[in-house]
Amino acid sequence: MTTFYIEQFGCRATQADGAAIERQLREQGYRMVAQASAADVVVLNTCTVTAAADTQARDAIRKIHVASPATRIIVTGCYAQRAPDELAALPGVTHVVGNSHKTQIPALVDTIRAKPGISAASGLLPLTALQTGLPVAEAATARILTGDIFDLSEILAAPVLGGEGSHTRPILKIQDGCNSRCSFCVIPFVRGRSRSLAPGKVVAEIQRLAEAGYREIVLSGINLGTYGRDLTPRVEFLELLRQILGETSLERVRVSSVEPLDVTRDLVELFASTRRLAPHFHMPLQSAADRILAAMHRWYRAEHYARRVEIIRERLPHAAIGADVITGFPGETEEDHACTLRFIEQRGFTYLHVFSYSRRPGTKADLLPNQIVGSVIKRRARELRELAKEKSAEFFRSQAGRTLRFLTLRRGAKDDPCRTPAISENFLTLELPFVLSPNQFVDATVGQEGDANLAGLPAAAALTTT
Repeated sequence: MTTFYIEQFGCRATQADGAAIERQLREQGYRMVAQASAADVVVLNTCTVTAAADTQARDAIRKIHVASPATRIIVTGCYAQRAPDELAALPGVTHVVGNSHKTQIPALVDTIRAKPGISAASGLLPLTALQTGLPVAEAATARILTGDIFDLSEILAAPVLGGEGSHTRPILKIQDGCNSRCSFCVIPFVRGRSRSLAPGKVVAEIQRLAEAGYREIVLSGINLGTYGRDLTPRVEFLELLRQILGETSLERVRVSSVEPLDVTRDLVELFASTRRLAPHFHMPLQSAADRILAAMHRWYRAEHYARRVEIIRERLPHAAIGADVITGFPGETEEDHACTLRFIEQRGFTYLHVFSYSRRPGTKADLLPNQIVGSVIKRRARELRELAKEKSAEFFRSQAGRTLRFLTLRRGAKDDPCRTPAISENFLTLELPFVLSPNQFVDATVGQEGDANLAGLPAAAALTTT
């Protein structure tokens, strides 16, 4: 039996794509293994949001090839769409598949057959345009399958929905692409125009997962707040959430990321009206200096963002509020950096994702003067991350003594075998002092030292033995 392994990089939407590939391959009878070295085929699902992400993918390819030269490596995702030739030249890579052709990966794996006397991994049959119906361009050491991402008018093919994979909380991608043109961002050029999954399909997939026993699902997209604006008739994201609440039995929905201007009072009111929507808002900030926001081509200013935080805190005082922040954008001064630090210090953020600005070919920011030197970017990023730690600790202290509903997660290899990791509705992740099976809701009172005590004994079925 052909075996495969999927290595993931990048955002939740990319993770959802990887889960969908996994689901397709399993449905075709292939077996997923736990390590790349044990697989006939490795699928690397890449990110390209920063130069560091590109480097991470190349390093992973080299390590896999050195450890297992016979393993066939298929590289897909955003890096594959942006710079396929770079990846095709790396040893061990047999195919580079852009986002435009990601749904053809099962057909590629299907060409791998065991020949008499040799391993399945060494039996890669040549792929032809006739086999896939797709144009295949020869590269130095690999075949490249890419196309114009802007030709896509829908979310890619069946089954596009987020497969369960090994996640306690499946990621369901309901929107892809982006019509905005932030000057630093390459993602629209590798993901294409904004495209939405029809609400009926979203509801059906959520109900399927709920009936399979999943209790929390994470809705993801590249620009999730624009969901449904491309559909006929047009559907608003708020309307979709109401439909999910009314037509599915799912116990908890979590929203991955929404642009600040899409966080309206009506949206916050809906979240405040039910425990089935996790009180967790991730709103990209990027900078709190208005002139930098303008140079980034962001559609809001610091005061607009601040008002969204106020609206959330008015109705959901204990909600998680997270943000992406980019430091070192071209022309960013020390005062601009200090402005961002002050803005964050003065508001109730619970965590930050800090990104060092990275030049991306083809973006407007790549051509801007006054690029910031790396040592300055590194120092500013360190200061932001230190502030992020302080804000996270402050939020945790504010939750001490509160009883929250936690969802138990699968224990990782490094987790304490006598404790259970769990996540609350407002995105606190900590360990419970019991051994519990994953995917169970339990009420627990938050302690002072990064743990929690159960407020009541869970159902007997939730308990496991060490």
